[in-house]
Amino acid sequence: MQRPVISRNGTQLPPYNTTYYFDQLIDHNDPSKGTFKQRFWHTYEFYESGPVIFFTPGEENAFQYVGYLTNVTFNGLLSQAQNGTTVVLEHRFFGLSNPLPSLTGENLRYLTLQQSIDDIEYFVNNVHLPMPGGDHLDAPWIMVGGSYSGALTSYAMYNKPNLFYAGYASSAPVQAMYDYWGYFEPIRQNMPGNCSADVQVVIEHITEVFEGNNMTAIQEIKNTFGMGSVQHLDDVAGGIKVRSNLWDWQDMQPTTGPGAAFYQFCDALEVKEGISASMDGWGLEHALAAWGAYWKESYLETMCGAEDIATCLDSYDSTATYFTNTTIDNPYRSWNWILCNELSFSQSSPPPGVPALVSRIVQPEYDIRQCYYWYSDVFNTTNPPPMADGAAALSDQRYGGWNVSLDRLFFANGKRDPWREGTVSADGLEIPSTVSQPIFVSDGFHASDLIVDFGEADPSVGAVQQHALEIFSGWLSDWSN
Repeated sequence: MQRPVISRNGTQLPPYNTTYYFDQLIDHNDPSKGTFKQRFWHTYEFYESGPVIFFTPGEENAFQYVGYLTNVTFNGLLSQAQNGTTVVLEHRFFGLSNPLPSLTGENLRYLTLQQSIDDIEYFVNNVHLPMPGGDHLDAPWIMVGGSYSGALTSYAMYNKPNLFYAGYASSAPVQAMYDYWGYFEPIRQNMPGNCSADVQVVIEHITEVFEGNNMTAIQEIKNTFGMGSVQHLDDVAGGIKVRSNLWDWQDMQPTTGPGAAFYQFCDALEVKEGISASMDGWGLEHALAAWGAYWKESYLETMCGAEDIATCLDSYDSTATYFTNTTIDNPYRSWNWILCNELSFSQSSPPPGVPALVSRIVQPEYDIRQCYYWYSDVFNTTNPPPMADGAAALSDQRYGGWNVSLDRLFFANGKRDPWREGTVSADGLEIPSTVSQPIFVSDGFHASDLIVDFGEADPSVGAVQQHALEIFSGWLSDWSN
């Protein structure tokens, strides 16, 4: 049961999870197409003539982000410090905010970065917030976002320069890119050294064998990982599910304990008879066998359950429910539409000369092929997904990418964030932090600075939060309508 929400004047307010609905345009290019119900959540717990702190979680059902109204998050902390009110808006085509009743490719034509930014503008300019005077607040709006919604914060401020007074972009991969091999670089750089060494040597071996003609050796590796029946080698070497051991890193945070999935994976490789490997790892023979045993004995069942392994890991079956399910509230389908059309971000292997955690067999074409399967009603050989034809570069031109230079936009990034290489803090980028566009980097993981507890667990994350509160205080002291 949620605790009562009490305003500063003692009024009991609606619970945080009270759902409100806004009549949003289906198509901002043609308002005659009508409207749909876009969900939002709101509280004025701390409000005393301060700013509106606006947040959209982006590629998720937003109901699970109701906590972002409160001071357990940076949003609520800023609202509390500045006497503001907080809003969470669900992104179009995610959760239950759907312009059309299914997620076919034809319907998803209305899911674009620009339509999403236009949603935000229309909401800010027309919403009647459920609070006294909520239809005519004389207040600055501040957009806060993390991950994709952090990038959307930058995109919206770039595209609609007078809409938000200020913005806070956490772990924001503002630079769309076709081949986002850099996703795995912060993982390689910050994971336990022995685990990194052994993953690299196993991956190098798998790539070498799979690129050769020794069918016996190929089958032995497939059998080692319990994937003897999987037909396609790229599905074995680094398919959408096979990269999951590495993707578990994105769930890491400063409060993560030793039982986390990523650490379980590394322990399976590096702890032998109660002894941990040196920084060099145990080497190929042990690491290959240990990784294979971990897969067969635990991880495969977690991913596939009772489903046949060959079916579960087959990314070439265009009739699989995974590709054909068009029901709403399927965030992976909606998110992949954005990737296939505008952002790309194929998480593939690095170029030659860079140590690899992912087999070099896995290239962006692996993901492009699946765009055809996801949206077969739209994409075909004569109409390929834009991902294959420079979509990411076009998005960077439209919305600024790394080249944004905006007043009162605060960037917060983490050294251990796998999305770091798409942010303004990417290795070698050296974008300067300025008074008007500050850039702060903590030792945190993905969007760690949005959660107050993570700032308490990691002083470097807490320092970023404190710097932001001080900077926003200064910016808001200069605001005048």
